[in-house]
Amino acid sequence: MNAEDFPTPDAEVESVPPETLKQRIDGGESVTILDTRMSGEYEEWHIDGDNVDSSNVPYFHFLEDDLDEGVLEEVPEDREVTVLCAKGGASEYVAGTLAERGYDVHHLEDGMNGWARIYDAVEVAEYDGPGTLLQYQRPSSGCLGYFVYDDGEAAVIDPLRAFTDRYLDNADELGVDLKYALDTHIHADHISGVRDLDDEGVEGVIPAASVDRGVTYAADLANAEDGDEFHVGDVTIETVATPGHTTGMTSYLVGDSLLATGDGLFIESVARPDLEEGDEGASDAARMLYESLQERVLTLPDDTLVGGAHFSDAAEPADDTTYTAPLGQLVEEMDALTMDEDDFVETILADMPPRPANYEDIIATNLGQNAVDDDEAFTLELGPNNCAASQESLAGD
Repeated sequence: MNAEDFPTPDAEVESVPPETLKQRIDGGESVTILDTRMSGEYEEWHIDGDNVDSSNVPYFHFLEDDLDEGVLEEVPEDREVTVLCAKGGASEYVAGTLAERGYDVHHLEDGMNGWARIYDAVEVAEYDGPGTLLQYQRPSSGCLGYFVYDDGEAAVIDPLRAFTDRYLDNADELGVDLKYALDTHIHADHISGVRDLDDEGVEGVIPAASVDRGVTYAADLANAEDGDEFHVGDVTIETVATPGHTTGMTSYLVGDSLLATGDGLFIESVARPDLEEGDEGASDAARMLYESLQERVLTLPDDTLVGGAHFSDAAEPADDTTYTAPLGQLVEEMDALTMDEDDFVETILADMPPRPANYEDIIATNLGQNAVDDDEAFTLELGPNNCAASQESLAGD
């Protein structure tokens, strides 16, 4: 059923922008959400948080023929309720239906599609290299990116195609020239923005080790070899090969202070190793990941910040609200980083979450083998990232 197919309730309801809802959640305000999408969609991904009370009643239960007291009992009468759906049509109808019956309700503008367009930039306060480092955060999918700038120049790491204009606008606002757009690997959960930025005059960079997977546009972009350096003002960005999540997985050491680890290491988990070669190749990839962590990552100073390309609901942000943590802290909290190789492999293969939605199509798109327009690209990447080895935190409690 499309938005125009829903009858218009007599009661008018307020439409709340996604940014407003996020501000309320981030501010610690108690929020009650009624999600009216189908149950499978809700179970796959929904808005969550310590101060969020979220429940799911699919919209069709609120159609006139199906609405009964049992359905209404699912909706709290003693507090304000935010109704949402996929795009905003069903939630407006449901909120209006409830408002007619005296409930205190509003609905989320553009639904979960609107929520997926939130993309915040937060300064990494603990970064102590030259220049300034920002972390981009997409709460709908847990995607993270990095924007470092100094002396009139900037670089972005792991940009998303959906936010190409954001990076260019941010560079203009800061009065800097966006010089580089670097990918850590061939992503399986979102569409990369490196090629789109390259088309806008930014030098696109992909790991040389990823080219053999079938990248069709490798000759059009810079190919970063292990040890290569990129310079932004006084900031040096060093290429560090860290295969395991994929054979081409590459980290970037920014200003000798933060290691942008892509999907190799997160603050709450390590990478899953099965998205390139499937279950059959997962064990070998896990051993490759173990070697990368032990020989390329854990040999860095303990105060090196780790910043992955994702965070999950299990991740706890740092005091500056970024999803970063000192390497030494992760070693103390994450047993996987101090295990021997066999135990490490067994641990990360034991309970991997479902693979990211549409991951095969997303990989093909990022390889350049599949062409999609902006709307298709945005739809492909909706949902959780699921790139970590576990849905639960492997760090701390």
